[in-house]
This record gives sequence, C-alpha cells and structure tokens, in this order.
Amino acid sequence: MDGLKFDEKGLITAVVQDAQSKEVLTVAYMNEESLQKTIETGETWFYSRSRQELWHKGATSGNIQKVVSIKADCDQDALVVEVIPAGPACHNGTTSCFTEQVVEKESVGSVDIIPQLVEIIRKREADMPEGAYTTYLFEKGIDKICKKVGEEATEVVIGAKNRDAQEVTWEAADLIYHLLVLLQEQKISVYDVLAVLKTRHEEKRASTKK
Repeated sequence: MDGLKFDEKGLITAVVQDAQSKEVLTVAYMNEESLQKTIETGETWFYSRSRQELWHKGATSGNIQKVVSIKADCDQDALVVEVIPAGPACHNGTTSCFTEQVVEKESVGSVDIIPQLVEIIRKREADMPEGAYTTYLFEKGIDKICKKVGEEATEVVIGAKNRDAQEVTWEAADLIYHLLVLLQEQKISVYDVLAVLKTRHEEKRASTKK
C-alpha cells in the first residue's frame, strides 16, 4: 500500500468492476484496514462512512466478491477492484448499482447490450413476469429453448445461402438472444464461453510464434 494517497479521513475511493463483463458494479470506500483485509482474504471489504465501521461485502447476503486484481490510478488516490461476483452487487437486487440512465447516445452502448441482456434474462427467470416471451421459454423448458436455438441457427444459414445481409443480421440477433437464454437455463456464464474463445486465440497466437 506504499504510495497510495488516502484522503484526510483516511479513505480511498474504490471502483468495483466485474472482471469478466467489465461492468462497473459499485463505488465504495476503503481505509487501510479494509484494503488490507481485502488483500488478505481475497474478498472485498469496505469502510462505511455512515456507520463508521468496516463491512464485508456478502457477509449477510452471500453475494461475496472474489478479488481478481486491484489497480491504482496515476495519482494513486483511487482504486479499481476487479472481482468475480457471487451475486448482485446492489442492495436493490440488481447486478450493478448503476441502473439509472442519465444520457445515452445512439452511437454508444451497442457493446454493452450483452451484459444488459444477460441481466434481463436472469431477472426473467427469477421473477417469471406474466406475458414476457422469456418467461414463456423458461416455462416451456429446455426442449423448447433448444428447438428455438436450432430454428434460429437454421434461419441464419438460409439467409447466408441467399446472400441476404439483412436477414442474416436479424436472424443472428435472434440466435444470440436464444443462445443466452439457453446458457442461463444451463447456469453457464456467457463470460466463461468468451474466456474459452480468448484462451483458444492466445494458444493459437503462441503456436504460430514457435
């Protein structure tokens, strides 16, 4: 912790980020003791300014955060803590505390749609709201979900054979959505799938350098 700059109250800002999706989960504060506990236990500990005491994320809810890395900014007065969360970060039950949209430009945000869809699908399975298409899929079960994945994959192939770019685009979007539903039903994280792709890519790059 040498070199870190804690403020006049002995605190430093900690931005907690999902190590896989890169989504910002919450912003909290650490003092030297909570940072030391975070390093020693491998789970996030913070300092509550309102209660003036340490608190261990997930101690009561079970939604602990396994620490992957801790980085300081160039001024050494703020931290980014990358974690693997065991559940929602927010006390409201949402994945992230940042759910209120303030500004969104049309040219920004398309890359973020996967984390948004993952969260929506997760909540649909948990809450099963009446009338939602995703609820219908979960109610029908794995056979229906698998059938839809197969149908959408076939539609992508047909569109490609017909050289119809618009059809391929639309059907590919449907395929990705239904695949995310299938992954949720199987309790497989899409980020684990992406990690496999990354590993394969890195292995291929390494082999070509030999």
